[in-house]
Amino acid sequence: MLKAIQIVGSSSGFASCRFRKPQPNSAFSLISRKPILTTSETLLLPASQLHSHKSCFRDFRMSSTHSKSSSSSSVAVQSTILQGNIRKINFCQFCGGPNKHEIPDGEEKVRAICTRCGKITYENPKMVVGCLIEHDKKILMCRRKIHPSYGLWTLPAGYMEIGESAAEGAIRETWEEANAEVEVQSLFAQLDIPLIGQTYMIFLAKLKNPHFSPGPESSECQLFELDDIPFDSLAFSSMLVSLNLYIEDIKVGRPKFHYGVINKRPGTSPSDIHAYTLDFHMQS
Repeated sequence: MLKAIQIVGSSSGFASCRFRKPQPNSAFSLISRKPILTTSETLLLPASQLHSHKSCFRDFRMSSTHSKSSSSSSVAVQSTILQGNIRKINFCQFCGGPNKHEIPDGEEKVRAICTRCGKITYENPKMVVGCLIEHDKKILMCRRKIHPSYGLWTLPAGYMEIGESAAEGAIRETWEEANAEVEVQSLFAQLDIPLIGQTYMIFLAKLKNPHFSPGPESSECQLFELDDIPFDSLAFSSMLVSLNLYIEDIKVGRPKFHYGVINKRPGTSPSDIHAYTLDFHMQS
């Protein structure tokens, strides 16, 4: 499915969203032919122009999170993304020597550079993979038995490991958290969270058999009717977004593929999972 999408950068620094020639039975459709501004170019725009340019992404705001923040807040969020969230790393991961923090030659961001061996420590985003499991028009969810978000509900998901594909990781996490064997149907959502350096890939899946039980990281597993999903006790914004998108899709007939960027609203509590905007939302 993902092979049908290309994000292409041009020499001007713009990016455009385009689709290859549709294949037979393809569910993809063109969202926008308008140029999409890169983060750095967005910062060069007056705040008054940000909204009109974001519209080419079909910027989507969840009904529960209508933002009262001004355009200047959007600029602040974009600036944070551009500069990167530099975490101070005191010691070299290669030799254990002390690090200094400065911009290496030929680069634009501050990095941790070892004063002994000279090697640079690069930090890259983490990939989180999971399954949105449909069974008898219900969704399988797990109550977390570990921190963070102890006691709150989530879709089975976790960090992808070296040597496995995203789909394999999602299947593994589902087994570990819910002792459930699933068959992945399609990719449902890719959600980037730049502030914490994570990308979520959520797959639609079906139970191979109706058996499931809590794994070591879960205290409870349960199938929920869509109207009974515990939205007041979800663990993460990513789960809130995924479930809301799924419910909206079901209302119009079928699940789609979604891409979006979850941005935390400035000045809000990290534990407030409703304090976000879903920006740059694109769907098949």
